[in-house]
Amino acid sequence: MWDLQHHWYRRSLSWLTFFLLPFSYIFRFIVILRLFLYKHTILKIIHFPVPIIVIGNLTVGGTGKTPLVICLAHFLKAQGWRPGIVSRGSGGKKQVVPLWVDAQAEPVRVGDEALLLARHSTCPVVICIDRVAAVKELLNKTNCDVVLADDGLQHYRLGRRIEIAVLDGDRKWGNGFLLPAGPLREAPHRLNRVDFIVQQGGGHESAYFQMRLQGNEFVSIIDLHKRCALTDFNKTKIHAVAGIGNPQRFFTTLRESGLDIIEHIFPDHYLYQEKDFNFPDQLPIVMTEKDKVKCEVFADDRFWYLPVVAVVPEKLKNELLSKLS
Repeated sequence: MWDLQHHWYRRSLSWLTFFLLPFSYIFRFIVILRLFLYKHTILKIIHFPVPIIVIGNLTVGGTGKTPLVICLAHFLKAQGWRPGIVSRGSGGKKQVVPLWVDAQAEPVRVGDEALLLARHSTCPVVICIDRVAAVKELLNKTNCDVVLADDGLQHYRLGRRIEIAVLDGDRKWGNGFLLPAGPLREAPHRLNRVDFIVQQGGGHESAYFQMRLQGNEFVSIIDLHKRCALTDFNKTKIHAVAGIGNPQRFFTTLRESGLDIIEHIFPDHYLYQEKDFNFPDQLPIVMTEKDKVKCEVFADDRFWYLPVVAVVPEKLKNELLSKLS
């Protein structure tokens, strides 16, 4: 199987992206056509009596949307709002009818991101490939007065009050082409229509709000009370495992803390099996929390994860409140 991301983030066209270019132009035409149909009400947009906040991105792969949704959910609750969350349930089984997610849900069924949302947001979470159906389910059975949609920037059928685009500041737009020749779901000028642009990593852009993911300690997967500083592992090699959109960001974080790591890259949303960790040694194994939820059933005392929280400027929170009111 070809590693498309390797080709997407090259500075020049590869043989594979060149071959895929005609399909990319077809995809671009479909994107423009869909937008035209919704803009002229040929396709119907469904609106709701409560504000919908969509947090999405323009590229395939992780940019930090899920931690940002959790951060904003806690902020809105602190301000007296009653947020609920909807998501597609990426990484789990395709849900054609709405499914409620709780902290004990199986990641193979609901996906890693939805499980993290349920565990950390303390908000009701519903997943469905049809975000409109998910919102209807949420509003019919809770007293939520604002809905956060994790992903769905291109789900135009879902009416929204506010759009937040999250960017990977290190990888940007890759080669600049739309799927499948590049990583883009829509052209970059789509950002002209969103309300807020949040960037994780990369250089400072005055027009963007900067977000960072903060994590200072490893936590044992089999004993959540057992914690240690990142620097506690700087006297030995460690296995670093990542099945996320941009694994190099995780590896860079570890190396910047002085750790000597052996990289193990898996596909985004990969469902781990015990045999994936049959390493010929007993060195510690560290991973992201998104990876951790899929390893809990077979983890042993070698397994650790790095929990992170999103940190965003107060100005973003204040302007979000202003738009809501």
